[in-house]
Amino acid sequence: MFGILTLPVSDPTTDTQTPLMRQYLAAKRQHPDALLFFRLGDFYELFFDDAKTASAELQITLTARDKERQTPMCGVPYHAAENYIARLLRKGYRVAICDQMEDPKLTKKIVRREVTRVLTPGTALDPQLAAEQSNYLAAVHLTDTAAGLAFLDLSTGDFRATEFSGSNAATAQALEELLRLCPAELIFPTTRGPFGPKTDQATLDPLLAQIKTRTPVDDYAFSPDYAIPLLERQLGSQSLEGFGLAHHPAAAIAAGAIVHYVRTTQHSEAAHVESLRFYARAECLHLDQVTARNLELTDPLFTDAGPDVTLFRTMDACCTPMGKRMLRATLLRPMIDPEAIESRYAAVDAARASLIRREELRRALHGILDLDRLLARISLDSAGPRDVLALAASLQHLPAVQKSAASLSDPERGSPNAEGESLSERRTLNAERSQFWSHSATTLDTLEDLATSILTTLVPEPPLTLAEGGVIAPGIDAELDDLRSIGSSGRASIAAIEERERRRTNIGSLKVRFNSVFGYYIEITKSNLASVPADYERKQTLVNAERFTTPELKDYETKVLTAQERSVEIEKRLFAGLRTRLVENASRIRRTSTAVAQIDLVANFAHLAALRGYTRPRIDPAPILEIAGGRHPVIECLMENAGDSRFVPNDLYLDAGDNTSSPNLLLITGPNMGGKSTYLRQAALLVILAQSGSFVSADRMTYGLVDRVYTRIGAADNLARGRSTFMVEMTETATILNTATPQSLILLDEMGRGTSTFDGLALAWSTLEYLQRHIGARALFATHYHELTLLADEFPRLKNLHVVVREAPQGIVFLHRIEQGAANRSYGIDVARLAGLPPAVIQRARQVLKQHERSERHNVAVETEPALQLTMFTPLSQLILDRLAQTDIDTLTPLQALNLLEELKAEIGDKKVSTAP
Repeated sequence: MFGILTLPVSDPTTDTQTPLMRQYLAAKRQHPDALLFFRLGDFYELFFDDAKTASAELQITLTARDKERQTPMCGVPYHAAENYIARLLRKGYRVAICDQMEDPKLTKKIVRREVTRVLTPGTALDPQLAAEQSNYLAAVHLTDTAAGLAFLDLSTGDFRATEFSGSNAATAQALEELLRLCPAELIFPTTRGPFGPKTDQATLDPLLAQIKTRTPVDDYAFSPDYAIPLLERQLGSQSLEGFGLAHHPAAAIAAGAIVHYVRTTQHSEAAHVESLRFYARAECLHLDQVTARNLELTDPLFTDAGPDVTLFRTMDACCTPMGKRMLRATLLRPMIDPEAIESRYAAVDAARASLIRREELRRALHGILDLDRLLARISLDSAGPRDVLALAASLQHLPAVQKSAASLSDPERGSPNAEGESLSERRTLNAERSQFWSHSATTLDTLEDLATSILTTLVPEPPLTLAEGGVIAPGIDAELDDLRSIGSSGRASIAAIEERERRRTNIGSLKVRFNSVFGYYIEITKSNLASVPADYERKQTLVNAERFTTPELKDYETKVLTAQERSVEIEKRLFAGLRTRLVENASRIRRTSTAVAQIDLVANFAHLAALRGYTRPRIDPAPILEIAGGRHPVIECLMENAGDSRFVPNDLYLDAGDNTSSPNLLLITGPNMGGKSTYLRQAALLVILAQSGSFVSADRMTYGLVDRVYTRIGAADNLARGRSTFMVEMTETATILNTATPQSLILLDEMGRGTSTFDGLALAWSTLEYLQRHIGARALFATHYHELTLLADEFPRLKNLHVVVREAPQGIVFLHRIEQGAANRSYGIDVARLAGLPPAVIQRARQVLKQHERSERHNVAVETEPALQLTMFTPLSQLILDRLAQTDIDTLTPLQALNLLEELKAEIGDKKVSTAP
């Protein structure tokens, strides 16, 4: 059900099993759907079907516990188990960790073992997870009127929730949001599917296929009486109003179910998850999954293209993992608040203007590791001494970050005065620039007390694990220091005791010795027994000597024999105390991490603006989009890295306002490879960058805020959902036409190419009319249907553009320049020749093209009525053509010919009547 992993377990008779295997089977019965990692000494062992599965997935040797090989087993070293477990989690498996709860040295019975954690794809702390990636656990909760979603990245503590209203629309919107974030695991109530029992499961399953792990959870975890109080306790609040959830119960319940699942699987309260953010789709520029994919914002369309083709990689010069994740999140959810955007522009401008101070800041940021994930490991008790020391090393860079941020807030710093800029304007601009940096410098918590606590508690180079000892620095605990001195100076201490006892007893041959049976003892020859003090206790009699012990020697023996174990126990206690202090300050660390991410993001934008010559966009209250000298940021960067020629810039102007003489839709024609798709994508990427608060790759850009970017680009099928290329195209187009607003930006590329020529042309024609008459948004439409250019005569706000090519004797040359007017040819055959088609195919194609063009000129009619409806973009009826072809003209009498002509004329008239609007 819903792709849930079920691992069958062999059913050996427990009566014939050893106590150890009975212990294993008891733990396995508690977690039948997980691979059970069973701790045996220095290894985690897997048995029966678990062993077979793990052996195949991890490519490790499958052995057996008995000679008959009835108990298959395999294992991994406990100190290396993390990487093996991560590999299984990435494949969608669940893993239960069964640890030893007692020291084997201190018990004579079988060691007690318990399942301490259940790791799932959505709760994994994957060490191989890329810095910019998030690993979300999602929960969905439906009511009669709303759909609530919650997402938690346990590795960073990023916790967010949203809610959609309406019975039918809410489910569709929630599903769209779920697929956009693509969580590693989805949880839902056991008694119904993720989107309720009424959902068509045949339609839903293919949509959710990209979410590998879907886990049903007990229904009570989704009840309001349980989930909401649990969430309040996790957030340390008596009300959810301060988190924006007071009027969103569905979202709150989904978030509470996540808290329940995390606590149940991790056997921990996950103290670093102490904040939750409610967000609404209207708070940002909305980019659905299709648009993010088509524009290659974070992932390439083609796996063999490499990651560098994405906007994220192009814009990623961040110094910290937190900054990288914030950049990724910002590109997927650009801002829509003009004040927030302008504030970021000002901060970027200030950092761009001062190279030295900006680089000082970035140098300080480079030393900061992933604060969020280090905190998560500490909170979930998965951090070793080196992780904690790495946190301290990162915190040590915060004072330098604060100092650099303060220097960038200097209002006297900035760009040279612009031409005609007054002194008052200059002061206003400088004050605007300084706001972000001065606020960051003032509010940044440098956490110096925590860094000092860690550095004074731990040694500079601790071992990998606490079990090895030697983690805590000297001077922290007197007993620990004493135990260490015993271990390091044992011989000297014994020699000192021996010398003191010789002087006290006047027995020169007295010796202090040790063996594994009797421990430490004093040996005195029988000739000196008369001098033995009264406080000596006889321990053993030999032929020529007696062995004694003293209270002092007993105490020393106890110390020596238990020094190492006692030292490790004390170190674990002190380390736990340090961990507790860090967890108690988790909220401070999280706030600092967020502040560092914001500083890093702004510094990153400033660095790229200075390096690549990006300019500051200007927000206009009118719904316009004006770009002068615009460049595609990704392609330009790839060309520069390849040492290619300079990217050809182009201008763009759209105005969806009240000025009816300005274009709101650009119809772009021209050959393949000429740059139509690049021109479309470039416009969208510059808008996304601008509303992310970044400067843009253009000489000048002025724009009105966009509420949503829509794209219909390229040809792709979805066979898993039973959809052809054309069906996918029409579905995406329907979404655009049904949900776009006048504030949207719409990109349509080669619409209608997935069906017959005239069907596609008719659909493209009517879509353009609908965009102009009913939506009026800013739109770009690239096409090979030159007939569509006639619409410019009917709609004054539709403007024709074309990509320029130069014809040469050797073929065509792409100039990648956009100019006004419609293209007169598509040059498809010329592009095919460049692709390497055989000359015979090219020559024959030219002949066929001429025949079709001649036929179309004779057979195609266009009615130019006031509404400019597409009425007859079709050849004569195929039936008529067939009849003419079958007629033998030489045998017709004049009367028969006239009758045939009259019949055909009547059929043509009927066709005109049937196709008229």
